[in-house]
Amino acid sequence: MPYFLFKSEPEAYSFDDLLRDGETNWDGVTNPTAVKNLREMKAGTKWIFYHTGDERTAVGTGTVVSVDASDPKVPIVRVNAGKRLKHPKALTEIKAEKLFARSPLLLIGRLSVVPLTKEQWDWFLV
Repeated sequence: MPYFLFKSEPEAYSFDDLLRDGETNWDGVTNPTAVKNLREMKAGTKWIFYHTGDERTAVGTGTVVSVDASDPKVPIVRVNAGKRLKHPKALTEIKAEKLFARSPLLLIGRLSVVPLTKEQWDWFLV
């Protein structure tokens, strides 16, 4: 099962919003690479919630509930909230970690849905 990182401006939709809502559709994705990443998801896919903007910090986890790929432009990905990270990871920490040296997270900074390896996922949870 693949892992991903979803980015969001906390002013637009934050991890606290997801915790309050419990579930939501992850929408507003237009970048073709990010859309491709959404298409690779299945129910049960785990992901990290990352706040962009001034915060630039991974703050929580979530799980994909369902994927409706009937829309040819963008699949409808329903997600639910997981837990807050015990140790939120700032972008400076991520950049310093060798695991991310070749990650699209750092190489394609504006990509809003980023694939993660199992090792990268585990690093966020430590």
